[in-house]
Amino acid sequence: MPKTLPKSLQSFKYLTFDVVGTLIDFESGIKDCLAEIAAEAGTTVDGEAALTLYREARYTDATGLFPDDLVRVYSVIAPKLGLPAGTQYGERLRDSAASWTGFPDSRDAMARLAKRYKLIAMTNARRWAFTHFSRELGEPFFAGFTADDTGVEKPDPAFFQQVFEFVERDGGSKDDILHVAQSQYHDIGVSRRLGLTNCWIQRRHAQKGYGGTIEPAEFTEPDFHFRSMAELADAVDAAAAEPKTASA
Repeated sequence: MPKTLPKSLQSFKYLTFDVVGTLIDFESGIKDCLAEIAAEAGTTVDGEAALTLYREARYTDATGLFPDDLVRVYSVIAPKLGLPAGTQYGERLRDSAASWTGFPDSRDAMARLAKRYKLIAMTNARRWAFTHFSRELGEPFFAGFTADDTGVEKPDPAFFQQVFEFVERDGGSKDDILHVAQSQYHDIGVSRRLGLTNCWIQRRHAQKGYGGTIEPAEFTEPDFHFRSMAELADAVDAAAAEPKTASA
């Protein structure tokens, strides 16, 4: 049977967003900071290898809240990368989050989308880091949920439930939400299980593997699929420009 087409992009009232990896380029932020530390130590690091080690170190039973957990992560990956040991370097990696930048298309796309929807951030990052990310993106959010606010991290359904309750208090429902994210593991799979319409932003479409994001046990075919936020914003603008069909 052919796949049922997703709802029109015009039918949503809220867009919920994963932030780190979808809007903020955390992989480049981590690689750049590690490269700077390496250069000062007279060595180099392979960026993709560093992301693989990061991913393995990040997702363990010892995992703490992000990006504070980068202090611990650095202590694990530094010896494997030939980088100097020391808490100060881990703290430097953690603090670099305050200067991570958005993908080149993020800020403009979010400004365009904010004209048509209420935008809600859903990030596993702590509030202090989200404050920097939101500023970097031009403060586009109607509301923001962080790990500090929810007490859990995605893909825990309890994170999503708190957002559903917020939307209901605002007069909407789960059916009014399009969830936008790049992480299959943290967002796309669980959003499907919870009955949300989802949109996968495949940021690593030109690269192999999952980079710094944990690989899902199985791939979830998204309702909408774009390679960038610019493509999503263009599709929304195009949908809005289509002539409306008269009611029968």
